[in-house]
Amino acid sequence: MWSKICVYVGLLSQINKSYPVVKRTRKIEEEEEEDDDEEEDDDDDDNSTQGLIFYQPGDLVVGGIVSQVFYFHDDAPLFNEDPTQSLIEEPVEIPKNYQHILALAFAVKEVNNHPSILPNITLGFHILNNYVIVQMTYKVTLSLLSTQHSFVPNYRCGTQNTLIAVIGALLSDSSFNMATILEIYKLPQFTYGTFSPALGDKTSHPSMYQMVPSEDFQYMGVVQLLLHFRWMWVGLFASDEHNGDRFLQTVVPLLSQNGICEAFILRTPQRTYLHDFLGLSIMLLEKYPVLVKRKANVFFVYGEPPSMTVLRLFLLALDRLALPPLGKVWIVTCHWDFITVNVQRTWEIHSFHGALSFTIHSNEIVGFKKFVQTIKPSWAKEDGFIQDFWEQAFDCLFQTSGVEKESKQTCTGEEKLESLPETIFETSMTGHSYNIYNALHAVALALHTIYEHRAKYRAMPEHRNVQPWQLHPFLMNLSFNNSAGDTVRFDQNGQLVEGFDLTNWVTFPNNSFARVNVGRLDPWASSGKEFTINDARIVWHQHFNRVPPISLCNDNCFPGSSRKKKEGEKFCCYDCAPCPEGMISDQIDMDSCVLCPEDQYPNKVQDECVPKVVSFLSYKDHLGNILCLLTIALSLITTLVLGIFVKCQDTPIVRANNQSLTYVLLISLLLCFLSSLLFIGRPRRVTCLLRQTAFGIIFSVALSSVLAKTITVVLAFMATKPGSRMRKWVGKKLAITVILSCSFIQAGICVLWLSTSPPFPDTDMHSLHGNIIVECNEGSATMFYCVLGYMGFLAIVNLTVAFLARKLPDTFNEAKFITFSMLVFCCVWLSFFPAYLCSKGKYMVAVEIFSILTSSAGLLSCIFFPKCFIILLRPELNKREQLTRMKTREPKH
Repeated sequence: MWSKICVYVGLLSQINKSYPVVKRTRKIEEEEEEDDDEEEDDDDDDNSTQGLIFYQPGDLVVGGIVSQVFYFHDDAPLFNEDPTQSLIEEPVEIPKNYQHILALAFAVKEVNNHPSILPNITLGFHILNNYVIVQMTYKVTLSLLSTQHSFVPNYRCGTQNTLIAVIGALLSDSSFNMATILEIYKLPQFTYGTFSPALGDKTSHPSMYQMVPSEDFQYMGVVQLLLHFRWMWVGLFASDEHNGDRFLQTVVPLLSQNGICEAFILRTPQRTYLHDFLGLSIMLLEKYPVLVKRKANVFFVYGEPPSMTVLRLFLLALDRLALPPLGKVWIVTCHWDFITVNVQRTWEIHSFHGALSFTIHSNEIVGFKKFVQTIKPSWAKEDGFIQDFWEQAFDCLFQTSGVEKESKQTCTGEEKLESLPETIFETSMTGHSYNIYNALHAVALALHTIYEHRAKYRAMPEHRNVQPWQLHPFLMNLSFNNSAGDTVRFDQNGQLVEGFDLTNWVTFPNNSFARVNVGRLDPWASSGKEFTINDARIVWHQHFNRVPPISLCNDNCFPGSSRKKKEGEKFCCYDCAPCPEGMISDQIDMDSCVLCPEDQYPNKVQDECVPKVVSFLSYKDHLGNILCLLTIALSLITTLVLGIFVKCQDTPIVRANNQSLTYVLLISLLLCFLSSLLFIGRPRRVTCLLRQTAFGIIFSVALSSVLAKTITVVLAFMATKPGSRMRKWVGKKLAITVILSCSFIQAGICVLWLSTSPPFPDTDMHSLHGNIIVECNEGSATMFYCVLGYMGFLAIVNLTVAFLARKLPDTFNEAKFITFSMLVFCCVWLSFFPAYLCSKGKYMVAVEIFSILTSSAGLLSCIFFPKCFIILLRPELNKREQLTRMKTREPKH
């Protein structure tokens, strides 16, 4: 790297040798004395020898201070000598700024030729150059306030034209220096360049009118631009002066508030030290690794026109040293333009290809381009700028210039301005020239309003009776449309009510460029429409593989992950962490993941919330459909069995097994099967109240009937013994008593349950992933298990009694079958509890339905299928004779 810098030192010496600056110095004081001597000797008719002055007389004169010529100089104060004795070098011409002079001349000509604006009154102008030096700015300002050809402020000759307003200057510091003097006279001052808020506002400069909106608007626009393209890692360039300080003090917090970080801050030297090419280049080349290695692809640059030369010098060094180009997106404020002096003709500008800037709004004025094309070196004898401009623009010398040609061609005066590259001169009206044009028309229309107002009350006064301070009320209330159709008016702060154009700078190999309007920043637009941009029109630097380019400290955290702070780094530098389970991030670079609403759940990649499926055991589900068909089938079988027993009610096998209890048991089993249908379908309030209680009571009736049958068998056997007292208990009363007493206990439990904490429809959002379970909340789990527990108690009693009575000598003894049925019942419901507790949603309901159907089917099959087998398939066994024969064969105990 340092070897390349050493090579560049030789390059700089070549640049210095080729630089068109005469190596001599002059003192400001001596120059002023020479100017005064010349002014005393010259006639009024010959103003060409006055140097950089352009004067056109008129009844009222508008002053103009431009920055067409400036010095490379050193403003560092030396306290051991008078500041006026500081040495300065030969000035350098900026041909492009000559358009500012032409814009003022064109506007004055347009007003003077307009028949309805200031009739019988002519406007003139007095244009001076300030060399962008504090001392010279004060001098030329006082010169405007002096009698022509005499530097005597406050002295006015009787024939002198009235100075009514001043337009200037291009730079903030120059405008401030002018305002300190013009404010004393309350002269309206129109700044056609930007004016830094750090230098004051309307309260400190009430006579100043800013033709460019506040810089703060630009900063907000840049933030909107960065957010639009998600550029969160940005390099900052700021001039090393008080304006640059204020820029950083304003912009850095503003970027931070909007989640944007500065990758680095590089302070470019003040414009006053631009002559130190070697020092500047070494400083910038030292920063080159930082600019390249950092991931910032966007550079935000602040600097007024002269100080921007340092960037072009830096890029020239990269080109000459064959270093890789930066290939960045340059975002610049409206101060910036491709300003080129003679030595910079060959400096490349392609590094700025695709740059974006908020430029001063301009529009094409009818007749201006034609007016510019008529300009020749002899177009106006009073124009003291034209000869130097022509020589610098076309890189030639006039024979009368008195300077050695130095191998330069001779100016013919017939050269065409439209042939010049845009970096040297533009024939289309630029933003600064547009401001000068509008400022002159604002002055003319304010004067016209004053004269019209006075004419209503008295005869037309002399134009000299109008004082500059009288324009302020009319300027503040002024609003008009210029010839291009744009509205010109000032707000209460004296700022032009206008926005900025977002311009894309497109460069070409021949060092020309084009401005492409790709957007608009209008602070006065309605909410949400302040910033507009057309991405499709933007041309990007070919260095980027992806458009629009990215400018981030690290890669984006895509949806499904969130940013995780890196210790010791700026907040724009982060790692990406996957979202925790149950959370999502649906945008790029989210600070944290978020929970989905209760009725939604994350998808697999956790970048979207998906609506949960409402889950319940529906008749449309395959499981619900199967259970429903099974319920109907078992109900039909039970009905068929009941029909068989009714039809064969007179047969011995039916009569021997307590006919009435058999019917009660079959009907209760039928109702048990049908009660399972209450569990299928969307839970409602009625079904929730009925399904557990109905099943519990009905099944208790069935178990009570089985218990009554078993007890009846036992008592019947005991009653057959001689002298048994059990005879009185055998009969229907005992069976009814058993059934009612057992059933009423279960009914009492259910009534207590319904009266204290009844079941109700409920939704479970969390138990089953991706599902909203619509279920019946049992209200009181204790009462629910009491109902099941009571049925278990009846089943155990049944099993015990049936097991003890299984070997009683009876032809149609049901005790064995009841024992098997109770074993099935107990096995089913013992397995029900773990299966029920481990299930969720509709599967929990399906487990309960399956238990109901299985246990009921066990009772049906174990108790009634053997009898149906005899009735249907072995009718010969269903006879009294067979019954008697089987009794005699039974062994005696």
